[in-house]
Amino acid sequence: MNWLWQIFDPATIGAFFTQFRNEMAEPTFWIAVGKIIWINVLLSGDNALVIALACRGLKPRHRLWGMVLGAGAAVLLRIVFTGIVASLMALPYLKLAGGLALIVIAAKLLVPENEEEGVESASHLWQAVQIVVVADIVMSLDNVIAVAAAANGSVPLLVLGLAVSVPLIVAGAALIMALLAQLPILVWAGAALLGWIAGEVIATDPGIAPKLHALSEGRFGVSLDRMLGTLHVPPQFAHGGGGAEYLCAVLGIVVVLLVGSIWRRRSMNAAALEASKQHAKASAEG
Repeated sequence: MNWLWQIFDPATIGAFFTQFRNEMAEPTFWIAVGKIIWINVLLSGDNALVIALACRGLKPRHRLWGMVLGAGAAVLLRIVFTGIVASLMALPYLKLAGGLALIVIAAKLLVPENEEEGVESASHLWQAVQIVVVADIVMSLDNVIAVAAAANGSVPLLVLGLAVSVPLIVAGAALIMALLAQLPILVWAGAALLGWIAGEVIATDPGIAPKLHALSEGRFGVSLDRMLGTLHVPPQFAHGGGGAEYLCAVLGIVVVLLVGSIWRRRSMNAAALEASKQHAKASAEG
């Protein structure tokens, strides 16, 4: 909770801008920003629909302000919540829990959506903003976990990634949804990205990392390095190599795609069975 109280401290703000300026010079910073934006685009389609539905009853001159103010408030709250989650991930085994939750989130991303969100339409501007903020808080747990994992503790990444991606989603919700519908490979690629991040998060958990390090330095790591040597690949596991993290990341992708495919197949079979029952019922009544 100290993170929350220190947000508006001048020293914290100065340190934030210094860190932001230093990290911007690194190519990995912009790669991570791209990851955060992609994650939010994939996971926030329902949030964009909530904003549109909540503001549909407003007068035309208030509709844009409702969307802008609602999205702005949602961005600020999401930055705060994501920062809290990111700071908690420094505790042992919380990264493990977050990584496992992220695998479930990524796998569910591959399951077709069959349910509609019931969101009331607001009659005035501040009611619309309230609906948007409350709905975003309730619906954004998956986004918070995923973005906190992708940012890996970097506050500038949290702020820039969320500040850019949420307005982008609001402004281009229809275009984004149409693009994902036309190119489903982007959804699968996004799920794989989340699986990779989940594997990295689990591998860097303070309670898991020492065990992986011991495994890499032991017979298992030596055997893997020997196998890689036959392929003319430099050692990746022993002597402090990052092979264990890469292996966990790849396993994260495999688990997400495998579990997601199973859930997707079951969901589609259930939907087909329900459609068949409805068709049979309609034929019997006719």
